[in-house]
Amino acid sequence: MPFLEARGVVKSYPVGGRSLTVLRDLDLTVEAGEMVAIVGASGVGKSTLLHVLGGLDRVDSGGITIDGAELTAMRDADVVAFRNRHVGFVFQFHHLLPEFSALENAEMPMRIARTPMGEARSRAGALLQRVGLGERLDHRPGMLSGGEQQRVAVARALANKPPLVLADEPTGNLDEHTADAVLAEFVKLVRGEGSAALVATHNERLASKMDRVVRLHDGRLQ
Repeated sequence: MPFLEARGVVKSYPVGGRSLTVLRDLDLTVEAGEMVAIVGASGVGKSTLLHVLGGLDRVDSGGITIDGAELTAMRDADVVAFRNRHVGFVFQFHHLLPEFSALENAEMPMRIARTPMGEARSRAGALLQRVGLGERLDHRPGMLSGGEQQRVAVARALANKPPLVLADEPTGNLDEHTADAVLAEFVKLVRGEGSAALVATHNERLASKMDRVVRLHDGRLQ
């Protein structure tokens, strides 16, 4: 059985009194530890796909199984708990909490999961060290560069040792040099953790670093 499997996924949104279908009868399989790039033009539905795969949004029809669990059959509360433990997210905009330090931001998923404080602090500190921020643990987001903030977001995504990481244009808000550095840290950290990853991007250079590339077009993957 694949680690992640999407079967006949359909997702639409009401727009101007009509229904706009974004994903149509979409199928996808991902093996454990595999890193897959999802490429396609802006607005084609890459973010929507990640949102339904990660349980941030519900499908209209179809099924999604992650690590043997049928996500689409869960109650909302169970989806939230599953997502916290099994899925890490990295977005184009880091969404760090400005009043908390880098260390506290990286700890946040573990705090939500009620991980003992000492264990959470040690894990967050080690992850930040691995992405080159060992000297920035006490810095708040406003004191960090854009690339440093995104590295905190990467560490936060891996905090709970999720078997699946979903990244939505993770370097799209960075200049080319910084994007390359953050991408290198992202790939190294995800592979080191043994997580599977789906990375939505229009950056072909970023996509080339993945194990496999699929293209989203007209609601389906090619």
